[in-house]
Amino acid sequence: MITSGLTTRDIARELARRYSTMTHDELDMLESVLVPMKFQKNDFIIKEGETAKHIFWIAKGLIRQFYFKNGKEVTEYMATENHICMCIESLFKEEPTHLQMMALEPSVVYAMPRAALEQVAMKSVNIQILYRKILEESLILSQVRADNLRFESALERYKKLVKSQPQLVLRAPLVHIASYLQMTPETLSRVRTAAIQEK
Repeated sequence: MITSGLTTRDIARELARRYSTMTHDELDMLESVLVPMKFQKNDFIIKEGETAKHIFWIAKGLIRQFYFKNGKEVTEYMATENHICMCIESLFKEEPTHLQMMALEPSVVYAMPRAALEQVAMKSVNIQILYRKILEESLILSQVRADNLRFESALERYKKLVKSQPQLVLRAPLVHIASYLQMTPETLSRVRTAAIQEK
């Protein structure tokens, strides 16, 4: 049985702690939209061609977003516990996504349906702030990632990932880490060796 050991109330409190202070009533409203979902290793959360309807908070596990280019899988994003994951373009355009989202480990995520979240946000300034900050965080992460790929060396990209998401580096298959950092597995191997030698 996959379990995070957390309740929807725990998740609501953690989201409030991270993004916005909330009253007891506001926590009730936020908790009411949270939908716990469990996935086995290699289960799809979203498949290509589906329309995204949720923002996901990872309570337990490791999630990967990827797409196909020239017949090969390209890793777009990966995250472990206490991170947000979403297909933002599909979610807001309400169009089918090119991305796929998969659990790389047995995982528990809490889905926040966009429609339900927007309804409660209309009743609470603090939930509006939470919603805005989640979107801001997602946009900033996308920009930082784009800048890293544009301006930084393979070694710099790897060292930043180790610093920002150490659990990801320990748990994700190397082939996915290499794809995420836009390098070959052979380059990743050399980079890892260089990073160890620097210590």
